[in-house]
Amino acid sequence: MKKARALWELMRLEHGLMLMVAIFIGALIAGRGLPPADKTLFAFLTALFLQAATFALNDYYDLEVDRLNRRMDRPLVRGDLSPKAALGVYFLLLPAGIITGALVNTTCLIIALLNALLATLYDVKLKEFKIVGNFYIAFAMAIPFLFGATAVSREIPPVIYLLAAVAFLAGAGREIMKDVQDVEGDKARGTRSFPTYLGSRGACALAALFYLIAVFLSIIPFIHQVDEDYYRDPFYLVAVLVTDAVLIYVAGKLLQKPLSVGLERYRKVTLAALGMGLLAFLIGAFF
Repeated sequence: MKKARALWELMRLEHGLMLMVAIFIGALIAGRGLPPADKTLFAFLTALFLQAATFALNDYYDLEVDRLNRRMDRPLVRGDLSPKAALGVYFLLLPAGIITGALVNTTCLIIALLNALLATLYDVKLKEFKIVGNFYIAFAMAIPFLFGATAVSREIPPVIYLLAAVAFLAGAGREIMKDVQDVEGDKARGTRSFPTYLGSRGACALAALFYLIAVFLSIIPFIHQVDEDYYRDPFYLVAVLVTDAVLIYVAGKLLQKPLSVGLERYRKVTLAALGMGLLAFLIGAFF
């Protein structure tokens, strides 16, 4: 049981579940109905395998920094798994993700290959350039909507791009908050990040700005006829307002108390909010 929990934490499977929901939403909107089961399954597995593989590689390369930052939420730091086990997960699941991407269609294979390459580069080198890394992670949170859409259709509806933009901004905000948490370890490693350029206060203000822009964009499908499924849909509005309220609350807290105290709790809250946001867009697509 302990090993199973450690593997879950290493691969961040809760993120994989959210990616699968995002892919389903993209496929549902682009296909204007329930997508084909086989393409959906292979698209799900592609996202799950690739994110699990690259999170494992991330923890392998971040082990010393995570120890310095006392990241006891990391199974390698606790000693529940060995670094060799993390590498094994990467070399097993990355090829599996590329194979399942090829089983969807050629476009999805290209996206899977590009994502695998960028994710590996991020783990090995790009994370040293934290600002570039922040936006890569944000991109990785946005691309599942496009991936799901391309799995079932050659045309991507405009609302998909809006969804991706919301995910990108919220993802960037969460990554900047993480950098504020890890600022001491990054300084010791010589890594430059938003907190080292802007200070913790400035970085938190930037994260808050990203959250607030995401909130603004999330309301556009309701007030503007970007897509008929969301235009003046009360079910979507109620669900998305819950997400927006949480993001506004966190943004306010970041502006009031910009240091790292409590940031881990706020990051968990924003993750839950993003899950609710996915539910809102799913509700809008169905009702």
